[in-house]
Amino acid sequence: MEIFQIVGIGLIATMMIVFLKDQKPEFALLISVATSIIIFYFIIDKFQVVVQVLNNLAKNANVDFIYFTTILKIIGIAYVIEFGAQISRDAGEESIASKIELGGKVIIMVLGIPILTALMDLIIKILP
Repeated sequence: MEIFQIVGIGLIATMMIVFLKDQKPEFALLISVATSIIIFYFIIDKFQVVVQVLNNLAKNANVDFIYFTTILKIIGIAYVIEFGAQISRDAGEESIASKIELGGKVIIMVLGIPILTALMDLIIKILP
């Protein structure tokens, strides 16, 4: 099972980081980033399967493809923002992590405007 591989890699990297953090903090950060990339590599296949299933569900439900792709973009941006912010936090840069999150929130809001507009139009049509 891949979850045991992911957890094992994470635990080994964590132990290495704890041991190296005091003596070689630059290596500890590199191990953290490399571990994050390796774990991301493990899960990217699973994410593609989820996107494919959601795509089939959207087609079967006759959901407008533009809204579906926008939602997938928003989810992808959220994951990338979280990934970047956590790496910044691991490096001790809380202020940069906060700015990354702020930038992501603004981008998500901009991408969500067409969906919000369509939802408001639907509500206005339903109400007398």
